Amino acid sequence: MNLIVQQAAKHLNDVYFGGNWSSSNVSGILKDVSVDEANRKFREMNSLLALTFHQYYFITALHSVLKGESLSTKDELSFDHPIIKTEEEWQHFKSVIYATVNETCDLLEKIDDQQLNQPFFDPKYGTWYRNIHGIIEHVHYHLGQMSILKRLIKSDLL
Repeated sequence: MNLIVQQAAKHLNDVYFGGNWSSSNVSGILKDVSVDEANRKFREMNSLLALTFHQYYFITALHSVLKGESLSTKDELSFDHPIIKTEEEWQHFKSVIYATVNETCDLLEKIDDQQLNQPFFDPKYGTWYRNIHGIIEHVHYHLGQMSILKRLIKSDLL
């Protein structure tokens, strides 16, 4: 039984779609955010679009490795989000992210708990466990920023 990876997959799913202990999730925060709001910046802070992409960028790293592909992400590119100008592009962007997260959760559940102590792609990146949980923690971290930023935007404080 792969209890640890199943729980990790559930935790990733919950931070994106709900059901976690914080009662906050990415799709819930973004559901009523327009493309204009997603692009709005406050001083030197990142936009909701930038934060959404940044989280997704690291999910794609895990997704690729779970599919047996090479790790090709680079930290310095993690905020290089696409330019999104229309509501249709924004909705499509979110749907791609959510589909990738769902597939990543499905792939994650298929690995064996024994793999968690093995190197993630290259030993210099640490173990599978460290990377899986680090990515989930990273999403939670930025989720808090997104929540505050959304409140500021919605209350016209920006």
